[in-house]
Amino acid sequence: MAAERGLPTHLDGARIFNAAIALETSAARIAAHADTVSFCLSKGLGCPIGSLICGSREFIAKAHRMRKMLGGGMRQAGIAAAAGIVALETMVDRLAEDHSNARALAQGLALIAGLGVKPESMRTNMVFFEVEEGPQAASEFLAAMRERGVRVGAWGPAGFRAVTHYGVSRQDVDRTVAAASEAVAETMSG
Repeated sequence: MAAERGLPTHLDGARIFNAAIALETSAARIAAHADTVSFCLSKGLGCPIGSLICGSREFIAKAHRMRKMLGGGMRQAGIAAAAGIVALETMVDRLAEDHSNARALAQGLALIAGLGVKPESMRTNMVFFEVEEGPQAASEFLAAMRERGVRVGAWGPAGFRAVTHYGVSRQDVDRTVAAASEAVAETMSG
């Protein structure tokens, strides 16, 4: 529809490589109908910083000019660019390991009475779950997880998001499930 009207289409592909692995396709295929695409080198690919924007030479020239006009940019960015190249060349294929670890985490958490795991947690490296007793119990659960050295992000009043990535091993997943089981037992009894 956008093409019919002469409108360019942009794809915010922050996690496009995770999507490609989950969909068993390539990032190029996902982005094939977009005129421009941006993606993060840091989300899942292990690069400390960086994002890329891709498009035609004309678009990139305009984007470069606008970035300079707005004061954007980074001096001496070669070291970050080197890390970005390593991320693209070595980290994309290993994202399947993150997805496998996330599935194991979701399955383990689903076995704990008092936690509800969202079905979308079985697709990529993000696991969404909630403490079924509500916000007060969720707050206590979060504190109990922190005491056990496990960090999860709050996602709503009683919900949480856990993300697996390069630095999270299967042993970490097992430890997290054990910690969650202990934390639920502690918060449900107290």
